[in-house]
Amino acid sequence: MINVNDALIIFIKNPVKGKVKTRLAKTMGDDEALKIYHQLLQITQTQAKQCKATRYLFYSDEINHKDNWSSLHYLKHIQLGDDLGERMQHAFEFIFKLGHTKAIIIGSDCPTLDTTLLNKALYQLNNNEVVIGPSEDGGYYLLGMNKLHRALFNNMPWSQANLLEQTLSMLKEEKISYFLLPALNDIDTEADWKAYITSKG
Repeated sequence: MINVNDALIIFIKNPVKGKVKTRLAKTMGDDEALKIYHQLLQITQTQAKQCKATRYLFYSDEINHKDNWSSLHYLKHIQLGDDLGERMQHAFEFIFKLGHTKAIIIGSDCPTLDTTLLNKALYQLNNNEVVIGPSEDGGYYLLGMNKLHRALFNNMPWSQANLLEQTLSMLKEEKISYFLLPALNDIDTEADWKAYITSKG
């Protein structure tokens, strides 16, 4: 049963050849990168659909009402802002204004992020102000909060190896309580993808 107070925000890029998984495309080509991105989207959708929260899908460029993300299960919106921090802050502001008391945000690059972890993240927000899912590359695959903390989005080194470190430093400095989920690996390179496929057996 969905907890209407909880929200799951999913950020995706519109799947356009040459515009997704560009680091993958450097070694595997645009066609293969797009194919892999579609697979990552499907994995994300499968796990998110079972999350016990109201689900919001934010597209990078335009809302597609005819794709396989059913409007029955996902409320569709567009990302607004000049960089990732602005876009995420806007999404959280929007969600909290709707009355949700807990929200988590994910992308579509972490195929090992499962429903259990999504629900655990929401649960941990009962006793912590922030929850983070660390990525092995130094960033994070999930961010959650039970009220808006704008400092999490300002002057952060997006897509850099010290994003998590700087985020945790800010949380400690501001005395904001947080919980860390297990570290997982995003799919950014051909090596990441091959390691994931190998791990599946």
